[in-house]
Amino acid sequence: MGKSGNKLRDLARNRRAFFDYEIQEVFEAGIVLTGTEVRSLREGGGQLTDTFALIRRGEAWLHGLHIRPYSHGNRSNPDPDRVRKLLLHKRQIRYLGDKLAQAGLTLVPIKLYLAASGLVKVELGLAQGKKRYDKRVALAKRESLREIERALKARG
Repeated sequence: MGKSGNKLRDLARNRRAFFDYEIQEVFEAGIVLTGTEVRSLREGGGQLTDTFALIRRGEAWLHGLHIRPYSHGNRSNPDPDRVRKLLLHKRQIRYLGDKLAQAGLTLVPIKLYLAASGLVKVELGLAQGKKRYDKRVALAKRESLREIERALKARG
């Protein structure tokens, strides 16, 4: 998925996804939400840390997504930590189910965003967990890039 310009704005990001996992493929999925959940997300009430997706009985589900109850909501506010259904094509669900059956692969939400159509979308990554030494290499690479940027900024 490239930069197509159909994204309006990010609602939540999973910053640890790229640190803890090596993302192999990226998928876009819709998510089933109530009206007050969408309003809460627009207020910045979403949290993707410790979130994961599962394929069960031919359906995709998102576990661990915390959406803060809407500030102006009433008793119809749903449970903030409920399991939410993901909307994918049947072909994609079958493909992901086959891939997840392989050892070491998992489905990790990368970000939650508001599309130009007004719908909330989830960017999912088919990922493999990094080992501890992989994380150290990524950290060292990031630190070296920061040092280079600092040096260039100091020169210019």
